[in-house]
Order: sequence, then structure tokens, then C-alpha cells
Amino acid sequence: MIELSLMDVKDLPAAMPLGFVALEGGSILGGAGIASGLLKEIAARAEADGFRGQRDETAFLSIFWEGLERRALLAGAGPKAQFGGESLRRACGALANAAKRRFEVFAFDPAGRIREAAEGMMLASYSFNEYKKAEGMRLKGANLLVRRGSERRTAEKALERARLSCEAVFLARDLGNRAPSDKPPRALAKFAKSLEGSGLSVEVLGPKEMSRLGMGALLGVSRGSAQPGAFVHLSYRGPGAKRKIGLLGKGITFDSGGLSLKPPAGMETMKRDMAGAAAVLAVLKVLPRLKPKLEVHGFCAFSYNMPGPDALKPGDVVRAMNGRTIEVLNTDAEGRLVLADALSYAVREKMDALIDVATLTGAAVTALGPQVGAAMGTDRALMRGLLEASRRAGEILCEFPLVADYKEWLKSPVADLCNIGRVRGEGGTVIGGLFLEEFAGGLPWVHLDISGPSWSSSGGPLAAQGATGAIVRTLIEFLCP
Repeated sequence: MIELSLMDVKDLPAAMPLGFVALEGGSILGGAGIASGLLKEIAARAEADGFRGQRDETAFLSIFWEGLERRALLAGAGPKAQFGGESLRRACGALANAAKRRFEVFAFDPAGRIREAAEGMMLASYSFNEYKKAEGMRLKGANLLVRRGSERRTAEKALERARLSCEAVFLARDLGNRAPSDKPPRALAKFAKSLEGSGLSVEVLGPKEMSRLGMGALLGVSRGSAQPGAFVHLSYRGPGAKRKIGLLGKGITFDSGGLSLKPPAGMETMKRDMAGAAAVLAVLKVLPRLKPKLEVHGFCAFSYNMPGPDALKPGDVVRAMNGRTIEVLNTDAEGRLVLADALSYAVREKMDALIDVATLTGAAVTALGPQVGAAMGTDRALMRGLLEASRRAGEILCEFPLVADYKEWLKSPVADLCNIGRVRGEGGTVIGGLFLEEFAGGLPWVHLDISGPSWSSSGGPLAAQGATGAIVRTLIEFLCP
């Protein structure tokens, strides 16, 4: 993560490279402490070079001003009518990416929007280097221009909030990018245990403990692997907490599809099938420093889904922790099985609200594409809060309906319900949500399907290719508005 510092505009060195965000049409935002004549010269030169301020567009300029070479980078933020927090984040990410091999440090006026600007630059600086040498990068950091007094104090708080948010996103990305054989369920449970202390408690359940609790759905998914599954319960209690919020994460650390085997191309990125659990771990890690006045519990169900000698077979019946039986018609619909036990466990812990996060269905990607998550649930206030938090965080969620008539598709002749709909190929995302609703115990509950936004195949201004840390910023924004 690049180092961001606050700099008083009066202390700006004359020779320091400058960064700017410009709206479509070329109008530059901010520019505090920069001579108006220099700003006009930069804008005019950029326009002459063809820069229009369009989204993700960048331009590098070197001009002489008052006897000195002044170097400047510009990044476009798109049309003024569409400008907001996320377009500023994206432009600042593009700015940081363009600066990586040009400068060691540059100065930027965030025009009072420290948090969004800082998040954009820090998110863009991420790289995953566990298995290869880090690529060369000159950029060490950036100075965000502020004024002394109350503005600086407000800016310091905003910058720290951005740092914590990005720290959590980076952890979720690291966990998602790690090779599947390097993150067996017990290893992630051990990592979760290492987070204990400083306001966070952690309990880890192994196969024996899960068996005593009757977590037959999670244990069933784990049967096909030589590596046993694990269940993790993290808890944080904030000062004066009066509400208990449960965050639940699907943690399939590699998904082969089980005996309902995926095609080879479908497995290539299945190390990311634990993105929901990674998000929960990441959020809980930083909560003690954010100090929300809530009691927050994280429930992570970890397992491989493999076609081993004792793997679940189509037609098998498993019994979840709440006593309900499930006919397994497709072993590749395993995420909802592990979440069935996670939800049942969370209900037993008497939460006031439940939010589960999962890469649950390819149907969500078909419907919404790679950048939008699906949301569905039973409580309007909880749903509104999450949708508003996602808007502020710049992560897109689209609410899907829980169509009651579709519950007929989950009926089984031999068990309480099936793990997939009997009308094949239709409404897969909603069917997944309806299945999970059966285990939410009537509590206020929202399900977030992040199958699309959890992974970037090509990368972008705010995320390199690979795991994105999707929904982490939304959850933090929801818990700590």
C-alpha cells in the first residue's frame, strides 16, 4: 500500500510533481495552492494534447513555468453530471497507476474529499506478490493537500478511515488470490485464530465439534476431501453495543464441483470461492479499531469441495444443524449447504440481524455481469441500509425478489427440500436465496451473492487482475456509517 500523507498547501515544494482530476471537458478539480496561471496553462496544454477528461483517461505533461520544469498528471473522471465519490475514487486510482513508474511522490488536491481520494490511490496500489517478485514501481506515496486547522483534523480522521478500509480489502484480496492448496480449511481457521485479541475473540470448530452440533451439511461437503472442514466464529463487542449483527461467509477454498464436476475452465478461478468468508474475516479484523457501537459476530464455514472416495453423491440426503434434511441433487451447489449450517449456528446465537456473503451462483453473473452483486432478503430496513452503504462505498448491489411461488421448485419427495431447483436453468440466483431463507430462522436477513464482483479477469483502476475484496467496503460502511 502506498504511503499517503497530508501536506499543508503552503508547504508545497515548487518542483514537486502534481496530480489532477479533471471532469469531461477538461475542467480541473481543486488546485489549492497552485497558481491560477499554472492551472490554466496545464489545462490548455492537456486540451491541446487531446485530453478530454473522459473516464480512465490519463495525460502526462511537462511544462516550464517561472523558470522551473513542472510535471503534471491528469486523470479523467467523466461527465460532471455523473461525478461522485466512486468516480473520484476511480480517477484517483487511474492517477496512481499512471504515476507508478514516473514519480516517487506527487501532490494532489482532493478538494475536501480525502477519504474517496485516498481509497482510490491505495486500492490501485495493491499487488499480490506471494509467488513472484514484485514488479518495479517508483511511486512511494502521495501528499494530499489540506489547510491547517479544522480541515486538517477532519482530513486526518478521513485518511485513517480510508487506511483501515483498504487494509481490510487487501486482506480479502490476499486470501482470495492465494493458491488453493496453500489455504486448506484448517489453515484459514488457524489464520482466523491469529486475529484473536485486542477486542476480538475467535472460536474454531473442527469435525468432532461440528458433528456434536449436528452440522451435517457442512460435514457432507467436506467428505470428498482429504482435508477436513472447519467452522470459525469471531466476535467483537463495541462500547455500549445494543444490537447483535451476524456476518456469514461461504468459505469453499477450492470448488471442483464435487462429483458434479465442473469443466476445466470452470475450475480455473475456483480458489476464489471463499471470497465471502474472506470478506467476513477482513471486516472483523479491523472492527476493533473502527469501534462501532455494535456487537458483531462473524461465522465462516470452510471446506474444499472435492470428488474423493467418500464424496457426496447426487441423491444423498444430509441433515443440517437445525434438523432440516436436504436432498443433494447437484454437488456443485455446495455453498448453500455450508451456509445452511452457518445460518443455523448464527440463529442459535440469537442475532438481531443476519447478512450472508457468498459466491453462490453463476446465474448472478449471467444476470448482472462481473461488476454487480445480487441482494435479496426478508427485512426492508436491513436491505435499505445495505443498499445505501453500497452506494456510499461505490460497490453496486441490485436487489432481487424472493419469489414465494418458486419455493415449490425446492420440494423433494424424500427430504425437506432439494439443494437446487427442480425447474432447471431458471431463476438460479433467486432459488439460492430461497434455499438459504429456510435456515435464517425468521430473523431479519439479507443474502449477498458476489459471484461477479469478487473477481476481476482483466483488472481496472481500483483492482488488479484477480480477487477484488468485493463487498468489504460496503460492510464496513454499513457497520460504521
